[in-house]
Amino acid sequence: ASGEAGRTGCRQAIVWRNVVLMGLLHLGAVYALSLVPRAQLLTLLWAYFCFLMTALGVTAGAHRLWSHRSYKAKLPLRIFLAAANSMAFQNDIYEWSRDHRMHHKYSETDADPHNARRGFFFSHIGWLFMRKHRDVIEKGRKLDFTDLLDDPVVRFQRKYYKSSVVLMCFVFPTFVPWYLWGESLWNAYFLASILRYTISLNVAWLVNSAAHMYGNRPYDKSINPRQNTFVNLGAIGEGFHNYHHTFPFDYSASELGLKFNPTTWFIDFMFWLGLVTDRRQAPKEMIQARKERTGDGSA
Repeated sequence: ASGEAGRTGCRQAIVWRNVVLMGLLHLGAVYALSLVPRAQLLTLLWAYFCFLMTALGVTAGAHRLWSHRSYKAKLPLRIFLAAANSMAFQNDIYEWSRDHRMHHKYSETDADPHNARRGFFFSHIGWLFMRKHRDVIEKGRKLDFTDLLDDPVVRFQRKYYKSSVVLMCFVFPTFVPWYLWGESLWNAYFLASILRYTISLNVAWLVNSAAHMYGNRPYDKSINPRQNTFVNLGAIGEGFHNYHHTFPFDYSASELGLKFNPTTWFIDFMFWLGLVTDRRQAPKEMIQARKERTGDGSA
């Protein structure tokens, strides 16, 4: 860590609590894999359902709705997404959105919380093991995030975040298999909570790491974010990362069409139900012109 800190001109203290907790979490996830053959099929399906709900709390919620304001959501949907975001346990909506806006504004500089120029490990998980770089803190103070706290749902989740995480990330996923179909609490806890949570974290982190290093750049070859199919499959539509950094306001975070983007399908379904309005999109002409002007010619 000191070598990396030296290269960036700022010594960052290691947060040992996070190192220990993440180490224990991943050990628990490895152990949970041994329980898979002994668990009921319904429990495994439930764990996957919780994974999808977790993902939507980040992708459709903290990311596309609150960070980028790429669409508007009515109160019932915002409440659902906030609950799903607490299940994700990746910091509250305000903190997540604040860090993500910093990531876009100062992408791959020391003011980017998970600067990919510092390597795969740092951008994937290492940034959580260290105090924030001083540039993140100093430049972050100059940005206005008051729009986030104007939403009463964001304020409520932030105020009760710890209790909502205990309930949504750990108690609720464990309780349902035990209560409804008699799964053991042990299996339910390790599979629907610990394993599901660990996988969802790493899938989200791959957007910060792998999708900034591996893949093509059909929209803007001057930036590092890439189109990464593997990341896209896990992150339910967030792997079209070169597109997203080129057109961050687009609610789909990708070109529409037959591409695999379950988050977009979810938002479109909510639009059909009347819970979503004002979906923002990049016009086809703008996309094509950008491809021709700055793309790498791969699409």
